[in-house]
Amino acid sequence: MSAARVELHALTGVRGIAAWAVVLYHIRLSLDWVPQGTIDVLAKGYLAVDFFFLLSGFVIWMKWGTRLREGGWSAAPAFLKKRIARIWPLHLVILASGIALALLLAATGRHAPREFPFAELPLHILLVQNWGFTDALAWNDPAWSISAELGAYLAFPALALAIDWRRVPSSGVIAAIAALFVLLASVFAWNGASGLNTDIARLGLIRCVLEFAAGTAIGALWVRWRAAPNVPAIMAAVVALSLAAATIAGLLPEALGAPPAFAAALLMLALTSNARGNPLDNRVLQYLGEISYATYLGHFLLWFAFKLAFVSDANAVPPALVALYLALVLASSIALYHLVERPAQCAINGWSPRRLDPATR
Repeated sequence: MSAARVELHALTGVRGIAAWAVVLYHIRLSLDWVPQGTIDVLAKGYLAVDFFFLLSGFVIWMKWGTRLREGGWSAAPAFLKKRIARIWPLHLVILASGIALALLLAATGRHAPREFPFAELPLHILLVQNWGFTDALAWNDPAWSISAELGAYLAFPALALAIDWRRVPSSGVIAAIAALFVLLASVFAWNGASGLNTDIARLGLIRCVLEFAAGTAIGALWVRWRAAPNVPAIMAAVVALSLAAATIAGLLPEALGAPPAFAAALLMLALTSNARGNPLDNRVLQYLGEISYATYLGHFLLWFAFKLAFVSDANAVPPALVALYLALVLASSIALYHLVERPAQCAINGWSPRRLDPATR
């Protein structure tokens, strides 16, 4: 079966888990009733974005790598249309809600916070706000990664046409992945960045592009090893656990240890995805994965508005209110997915410019 047609259900499930890890990361400082050890774990939730970047490269290489190589540059517009349909409409809706919130604050006599700079709105509308034009996150913070993803999408046709991973020996593919991660760590070290969440406005784009590129190479390894996945899956799991342990122990800097650990974990998850009894392949996690983009993009501004409406002390939000907020995140994710994300995708993907009748030109 063609790689483009294979559905790896476990990867959809883990995408939902990753999205909720980001949600908990953003609310962690309000959970004064949660043990500090748990808070410390939640504080690493931003690393889920690195997994997203790797997964994005993996999935897009599987679905579009061959199509772009066979179709050449003429296939690039169709690819970019699909990707814009995937990310842009929901982003605009969430951004519009942020604008409405800022205007409401102004109308009620309160100054909109500095996180809502109207002068930067054109950058956010075009999804280029994280391309080095700004020095801080603004409006809807999670959208920085969508801006970076757009940069990776624009670069992908050139990558797919320049490198056919299928023709590179497995040792060469692994070496290329390692080189990408070393380059990423070197960029962060050169800029004095202690963690992957450091200086996102400047380093987020390169972080995304390099991890996305590594994800495409991981897809090539999966294609080679999926017929006999047991040994490579075990080896990938060992590598992932070893790198994670070394990073947690401080033996490796986060920028050097975490991305390859996630890469090995992604390969292991892909190789074992359709195994019978896989706990990630169940209906609940599948659905959470399907709506994960809405969860990821919508939760941040919802938390901002929720605190304005219901919270008196942002550092100590009671469990009942946290439960209410999480329920609202789930409900809004379902609504955004079914009422905005999917209909907009179908509309854009189904649109094609009509040729003008010669008599009307």
